[in-house]
Amino acid sequence: MSQSLKLRTASFVYDLGWKAALPFLHRNERLREGFDRRTLKHSLPPQADVWIQAASAGEAKLATRILDNIKATSPTKFLLTTNTSQGLSELERTVYRLTPNARNISATATYFPFDMPSLAIKALKAVNPKLVVLLETEIWPGFLLACKELGIKVIIINARMSTKSLAGYMTWPSFFKTIAPEEILAISPNDANRFQTLFEIDKVSLMPNIKFDSTATVAPLAYTANPLSKIFKPKTPFIILGSIRKEEESQVLKLTAALKKERPKTVIGLFPRHMHRIDAWKDMLEKKGLPWILRSEVDGKVPLGHIVLWDVFGEMLSAFSLARAAFIGGSLAPVGGQNFLEPLSYGVTPVIGPYWTNFNWVGKDIFAKKLARQADDYEGVLKNLLLISKKAPKPDKVKKDFEKYLENMRGGTELACEAILRNLS
Repeated sequence: MSQSLKLRTASFVYDLGWKAALPFLHRNERLREGFDRRTLKHSLPPQADVWIQAASAGEAKLATRILDNIKATSPTKFLLTTNTSQGLSELERTVYRLTPNARNISATATYFPFDMPSLAIKALKAVNPKLVVLLETEIWPGFLLACKELGIKVIIINARMSTKSLAGYMTWPSFFKTIAPEEILAISPNDANRFQTLFEIDKVSLMPNIKFDSTATVAPLAYTANPLSKIFKPKTPFIILGSIRKEEESQVLKLTAALKKERPKTVIGLFPRHMHRIDAWKDMLEKKGLPWILRSEVDGKVPLGHIVLWDVFGEMLSAFSLARAAFIGGSLAPVGGQNFLEPLSYGVTPVIGPYWTNFNWVGKDIFAKKLARQADDYEGVLKNLLLISKKAPKPDKVKKDFEKYLENMRGGTELACEAILRNLS
């Protein structure tokens, strides 16, 4: 069988698989939202010069960064797509801010269609882009195949790929070589090598991660100006256990109990990553015999030595301004980690566990410079939290050191904008 016949057969079978799956996908709560737009049932996406695909909220913030900085010499329309409702909210805010725009930029936002080759062809013909931009690890076989068939140029920006993902793609290397993009800008030499191995193209170069451009320290916030000052006495000893995932709860419970034993007067702020875990935490804290109070039920000042179970959205950043130390979760279980740069922006040294693959773009140098600390288990996390909280570095010094670290990491947005305009022209 010839290679072209293999591709057509694979495309046909892949399309059939998606069609068979659609009724089941419609039952999925996450995918049901915007389902008609994902299937192009009632309308098609509008025409645009550039189509940028950003998988979820994190990638959508990268798209926002690009749209806020790119300067076109002639009127240029962008179509911004995503797979999640959180991503769409971010993109829609970006679109709203661009109207009117003095930089020749306009944009619309919608859901990315399901990766059916037939849907991809239909969407691409409607949009008729001169350039498709994929952010990070957006390798959609049906969509890339459709771009190749229609002769639409594709580039991947802020590109990253894990060893595990590469191994999966390499089960059919000739296929991915056929649908290769024109250019890739990767965020590390290892990522660049993986993309080079998969696609075998010459135009693979390096760029700083755009996420560093949107990372910065915040101005000092006076205690009286902090919205949480109404529940904390001045200089309350306060440690944060933030963004805790379900998979690590048993270890974090041990960490909480040990902190309470070692620092009996310290207030511990416990922030579950997902609010539906609040009831489970109530039971765990109760069974452990630990003193706790719901954030929503705090009336007056938090008693010393209590655990505040945070059931209110949007207050963790304000809490960092009052904390002496912070553990950032998603890192004591292999779930990829959470953003441990946020505490640094507020002058707090973060501690994480051994798992942080979602943030390996930050690089190990941040630990070598002792801006952040990494431990192998909850006991190591405990040891670091106790050391930091005993003599917490001054927030201004932490922020100054962090800013110095960021200086050499920035510039990705500028390179991304240059790549888009270069390939568009």
